[in-house]
Amino acid sequence: MRFAELAQIYAQRGCQLLVYPGAFNLTTGPAHWELLQRGRAVDNQVYVATASPARDEKASYVAWGHSSVVNPWGEVLAKAGTEETIVYSDIDLKKMAEIRQQIPIFSQKRSDLYEVAAKKP
Repeated sequence: MRFAELAQIYAQRGCQLLVYPGAFNLTTGPAHWELLQRGRAVDNQVYVATASPARDEKASYVAWGHSSVVNPWGEVLAKAGTEETIVYSDIDLKKMAEIRQQIPIFSQKRSDLYEVAAKKP
């Protein structure tokens, strides 16, 4: 999720939902977890879902938790707390199409100046 280029490549290839597993800690979680989700969703006009371990204060690595779903407008649609839970959310592809029509970032990108491309293995 930290690397915006991978999300751009997937969006360019038609991906409508990016799903990220992650285990941010108690330092990076509050500062970056939701911010990065919302950023990837808005930057690429896609839905973003994240899955994090529940917080276990007794573990050697304490995860932030807060699995969630964000829409292409950057709105958090569903969000877990720190406990183990299942997060449910509707994904509205019509809303995504409306957002893409309102702000046509894919046609406004200056591919004559730069490109983000995946390397072939």
